Amino acid sequence: MIRLRLSSAFLSRMRFAYSPLAETAKSLYMINSGTIHPLHRGWYERVRPDLGRVDRELLRAVVPPGGHVAEFLFVGATATTTTIEQQLQLVADWPLEQFVGELTQARRGFSSSAAARRLFDLGADGPPRVADALEQYWRVAVAPYWPQLRAVLDADVAYRVGKFARGGIEEVMQDLHPSIELTENAIRIASMAEDDVDGGSLTLVPCVFIWPHLWVELGLAGEPSLTYGARGVGALWQDNDGATEEDALGALLGRTRAEILVSLSLPRSTTDLARSLDLTPATVSAHLAILRRCRLVTCWRSGRRMLYQRTAVGSTIVAAGGYDNAGGDDRRTQTADVSHEAK
Repeated sequence: MIRLRLSSAFLSRMRFAYSPLAETAKSLYMINSGTIHPLHRGWYERVRPDLGRVDRELLRAVVPPGGHVAEFLFVGATATTTTIEQQLQLVADWPLEQFVGELTQARRGFSSSAAARRLFDLGADGPPRVADALEQYWRVAVAPYWPQLRAVLDADVAYRVGKFARGGIEEVMQDLHPSIELTENAIRIASMAEDDVDGGSLTLVPCVFIWPHLWVELGLAGEPSLTYGARGVGALWQDNDGATEEDALGALLGRTRAEILVSLSLPRSTTDLARSLDLTPATVSAHLAILRRCRLVTCWRSGRRMLYQRTAVGSTIVAAGGYDNAGGDDRRTQTADVSHEAK
């Protein structure tokens, strides 16, 4: 059992962060394990032809199938603006003794491989070499889809912030993960590890590829984070050709507005929509203004970006037009497993 003791200072510094590195590590873990979750099958089929461009042998040594995931693969998520470059620099600078210890733990139970031996032989050059290989994989498998992943993360944070405003941390933790229990003075997490932490802050990190598991990071500085499965994963990879001129939805709203409304099952910016629909940002903005006036779309600011998403009325209209699964959130297969706990 892991216990994160609550205090007013602890709660006042609670924040959300995104971790491009966690998405990289967990998607790689899934590929190396040879078991692609059905929700991510479409993504895998898209990226598989390009995986030959990365050092798969070295990455398999770092993230072996079914093994412990190294702590340094979850490092550095401090804000929703965290970049992969910031995180990979932390990996490259990771203390050698801890790097070797984490890799040794990750490979426990696996026979030694040539790539693993070469990595250990590199000494202080090992962490930068791993950072380079992770960057290769990121550019091939994750970066092209980061706007889609980011939309899911934005939607999850908007949902959690709303829950916090309504009922505080108890409301936020209620459906974060089945292994989490909130008591009067602590967050308790079912785990084989035994830790009792009184940290200075708590960071909540929604993650697409970790779903349906949970990662508990206690942190070198005693500031814990919870990396959990983001809501909306079920809608992430749904291919949608938009509305055609013959569609009832297109006939009702006009083809372009129908395409925009169908695309807004998850929060997206004007730039995201313009890129995916091959329209100019000005055209998208004009149509969004009309959809907002009709109360079919709502918007809010996230950092420097203005995000748009369908309202309940907009989703009802989309479903009536035959796009019933656009925006679904399937959490039925979520388990109570806590994948790994960094001690």
